Amino acid sequence: MPVTEPVTAYIGLGSNLEHPEDQLRSARKAIAALAGLRELSISSLYRSAPMGPSDQPDYVNAVMAVSTTLEPLQLLDALQAIEQAQGRVRSGERWGPRTLDLDLLLYGEQNIDLPRLNVPHPGLAQREFVLYPLAEIAPPQLNVPGHGALGDLLKQCPDRGIRVIGRV
Repeated sequence: MPVTEPVTAYIGLGSNLEHPEDQLRSARKAIAALAGLRELSISSLYRSAPMGPSDQPDYVNAVMAVSTTLEPLQLLDALQAIEQAQGRVRSGERWGPRTLDLDLLLYGEQNIDLPRLNVPHPGLAQREFVLYPLAEIAPPQLNVPGHGALGDLLKQCPDRGIRVIGRV
């Protein structure tokens, strides 16, 4: 069903290869240039230890808020095209190193359960590298469908050493 009214969506940006800060800056520009999308805000850059194998560099993450008329799968396809353009290789290794990872975290208040897309993004409610940047740009009362208010989730999530390292 086509989107007629703009929806606020939140996109997670992450990288730990090939100059991660530059990867996120390039991704931000590419996302903001998409037709049917307007950037609302973007968080600071955050550095955190990798969630997967520990023999990889730390990750740099940010969260971007957008207003969009793209349908969820259209937005996912556009994000995956940006990942590919920036050298993302899907090796099958879960939580392995990558040049760029773009995740559709939230799409309005929708719960989406499709073979290619789950929103809210699985694990969002427990991941400091998502919650801390999200809380920087979203109100604490933001509802994360199925999980509750962002502010409550943040209170339950230890920072595990995450730190702000700059601006996108």
